[in-house]
Amino acid sequence: MNRLNQLFNTKNKNLLSVYFTAGYPELNTTVDIAEALEKAGADFLEIGFPYSDPVADGPTIQNSSQKALDNGMNLNLLFEQLADLRKRVSIPVLLMGYANPMVQYGVERFCAKAAEVGVDGVIVPDLPMYEYETLYKDCFAQHKISNIFLVTPQTAEARIRKIDELSSSFIYLLSSASITGGSLELGDVTETYFKRIKDMELKNPLVIGFGIGNKAAFDKATAYANGAIVGSAFVKFLAEDNYLQRIPEFVKSIKG
Repeated sequence: MNRLNQLFNTKNKNLLSVYFTAGYPELNTTVDIAEALEKAGADFLEIGFPYSDPVADGPTIQNSSQKALDNGMNLNLLFEQLADLRKRVSIPVLLMGYANPMVQYGVERFCAKAAEVGVDGVIVPDLPMYEYETLYKDCFAQHKISNIFLVTPQTAEARIRKIDELSSSFIYLLSSASITGGSLELGDVTETYFKRIKDMELKNPLVIGFGIGNKAAFDKATAYANGAIVGSAFVKFLAEDNYLQRIPEFVKSIKG
């Protein structure tokens, strides 16, 4: 079992994951932010590797990706920064980004390097399930890297069952089919969607993302899933003064 499996086996309710973009707002604070989030009570983390065309992201994360690229962030540098990750951070850490930079880096090399620095999983929204299964599944398994699949309100049951079969840690349940940065609106349609997935009794835990930016949204999401992911709200927070010192304040505003 990797750290993700251990986490869900020991604590499977009200889990908080926080996303931030590596190299934003400053180039060399990636592990500092990760360490501060763990100390503040985050249960696991998603570190974004920036890409010039982040199609699933709204303006906040798009802007952070561009700033990170302007600062000089790339996968080589990110893995250099993460070399000391496990001396300072013990909670699960995932990398999140797009297929293009991962494929350019080399998927085998990417998985090996991720495992070497202590990464537990990856989220690649535009990596087709068929490509993962036929080309990369064995490589991920060899290096004990969990691949996290995304489910939307439009995902058919048969595909969700297939995702559940291919998954080894958790399934990322998008609150809507929109881009990141919106607000979770828990109307009848969304509730029906969340309940439909919950009633499928999948073998993998569920974590809800997109639109989680305050305690009310976190509580709504975790009523239907094992945890929730905060992204854009935290990236916005990182633009404020003294953000490192104030991370406990941010986490408390979500978890209470």
